Amino acid sequence: MSTESGTHWRIELDAEGIVWLWADKADASANVLSSEVLRELDAHLERIRGMRPTGLVVLSAKKGGFIAGADIKEFTRISDEADGYRLIHAGQAVLDVLAALPCPTVAALHGFALGGGLELALACRYRVAVGDAHLALGLPEVRLGIHPGFGGTVRTVQRIGVRPAMRLMLTGKPMRAEEALRVGLVDRLVEADALRDAARALIRYPPAPHRPPWTQRLLGASLARPWVRRALFAQVAAQAPRAHYPAPYAIIELWSRFGARGAAAFEAEARSIAKLFTTETARNLIRVFLLQDRLKSLAGKSPLPLERVHVVGAGVMGGDIAAWAALRGCRVTLQDREAALIEPALARARELFARRLRDPAQAAAAGERLQSDVEGQGVSDADVLIEAISENLDAKRALLRALEPRMKPKALLATNTSSIDIGLLAEGLAHPERLVGLHFFNPVARMPLVEVVQGPASGAQALHSAGALARKLDKLPLPCRSAPGFVVNRILMPYLQEAMLAAQEGVPLAAIDAAAMRFGMPMGPIELADVVGLDVAADVGAIVAQSLGRTAAAPRLLRERIETGRLGRKSGEGFYLWRDGKPVKPPAGGSAPEDLTDRLILVLVNECVACLRARIAADADLIDAALVFGAGFAPFRGGPLCYARARGLAATLERLRALAERHGARFQPDPGWSLLADNGYALAHVMGP
Repeated sequence: MSTESGTHWRIELDAEGIVWLWADKADASANVLSSEVLRELDAHLERIRGMRPTGLVVLSAKKGGFIAGADIKEFTRISDEADGYRLIHAGQAVLDVLAALPCPTVAALHGFALGGGLELALACRYRVAVGDAHLALGLPEVRLGIHPGFGGTVRTVQRIGVRPAMRLMLTGKPMRAEEALRVGLVDRLVEADALRDAARALIRYPPAPHRPPWTQRLLGASLARPWVRRALFAQVAAQAPRAHYPAPYAIIELWSRFGARGAAAFEAEARSIAKLFTTETARNLIRVFLLQDRLKSLAGKSPLPLERVHVVGAGVMGGDIAAWAALRGCRVTLQDREAALIEPALARARELFARRLRDPAQAAAAGERLQSDVEGQGVSDADVLIEAISENLDAKRALLRALEPRMKPKALLATNTSSIDIGLLAEGLAHPERLVGLHFFNPVARMPLVEVVQGPASGAQALHSAGALARKLDKLPLPCRSAPGFVVNRILMPYLQEAMLAAQEGVPLAAIDAAAMRFGMPMGPIELADVVGLDVAADVGAIVAQSLGRTAAAPRLLRERIETGRLGRKSGEGFYLWRDGKPVKPPAGGSAPEDLTDRLILVLVNECVACLRARIAADADLIDAALVFGAGFAPFRGGPLCYARARGLAATLERLRALAERHGARFQPDPGWSLLADNGYALAHVMGP
């Protein structure tokens, strides 16, 4: 076997005349299709074409997976449509060469093949994959505000048909092994040690390439496409307004016009994505993607393996943290005062395991990793101990003091407090440097952020271990300083309270929620308060307000509901009635003030600036990340401070002053606005008195 190596690719020619083309991007843990990688691939393909091989197999030398897609950082350098078109057209041309090779071509996949990586695999005649739980084949570009650009909008439909292709592109969710085989995205599923043999067999005995079933081909007929187009538009409109998310509509339009046929379809794809690159939505979603990568990079390394976790408190948060840790492979013991208090958490955990792990054996194994532990025997063996009892300073402090002497050396001691100062909780500990905040968000299984809260005495080792645990649990660690409400809750409190004040003025509840959702929030503030729990919202609001010297009294509507036991979703009624876990909302009738959206959003933005001034998080980007990943702030806007910059900082300040004149001092611009700059232009001179 002869071998030829480049910087990012390696060619092997075996005795049968088969070329094995290995992707191995230099100085990277995963393969991505940067411009440099594509140029080198183009040169290799030209050489391979001249070699007239028996067949070509493209595979990855990286342990984790095939190819993760394009180099997203290159997208941030696109200045206009012409730039975007050149970048995309160059990538299309390379894959066109691969698709046109006269010999059988096979993509041998393991782990992930995403975005441009899957598009490269689709340019091969066949695909064979390791059919284990790690396989994830997807086109997630829509989550960046764009769509596949290296021929994916065309070849995906050609390979697997309209409906599965649209599901893959419009949702951005990857396909797993069995579904990928069923729809024809892969031709074979094999064990890891049989991957190369399976690829070789496809070259030795090439079958007819997979075609979608006739029913899927019929949907692509010119007479059927308008009907399918309308149905697809209706499905997308229910989830993503065109004004906020144009990419899915562009995907449907491309297919509707060209039916995934001919050179014109590829050219239109390149022109369409080039246009999308320049939209504010794409720029902001790409920014959010890079913020996510930054949070991942902030995780530290732990001196312990973080395999054993002990959680004290089997309520909603504690029980769900324990279940999630068990799902992610940890051995977990869950403690509360009696077994009857733990059983509801175990029942919810079993539902989670069944939903997330469709293999009954895997679900059973996860269940075995989560054990009831009334006596707290797991404390002495735990690598991590998480306190998650009710939000009461004295109770939490007493528990932490009792647990600390029983822990093994170097084990991490963490509290899931949502608002209490870590320094106060550390009082009386022999080793306060071991204590950090690990603030998860509800629901734990869905919310990606974990605030890693540094108290006055928190040590570097504990903070590194906390960040490492967050990543082990597939969460995004946000380092922040202990302060009232930390980052997310402090910023959400004025937003929730403003919604309740608007309600007290007579604005219909559903109209308040509708205003926030039109802005792009995933749910309105009234519904969010019900989900959080009205008692929790009141307690956190009081703690934050008292600590910051603000009015601590909860809005009247909130107090009235708490006094009558209407605590939100958990009690079946709060501001709304709740049935089967969903709010029953009246129609959003009645008029809403024209400034309602600004009242809700700008009071939140102003609090972001206050957090920046107080340096609770290191910089504006981390505050934006906290609100996007911890509160679902409209991701297509890039974060609250990004939104303020896009709106214009001077204009935002002017609007805040106008709101302050009309509604009160809570809208007065925070002094921290002087720290921000618009295109390098300091705002100190427009702050005013």
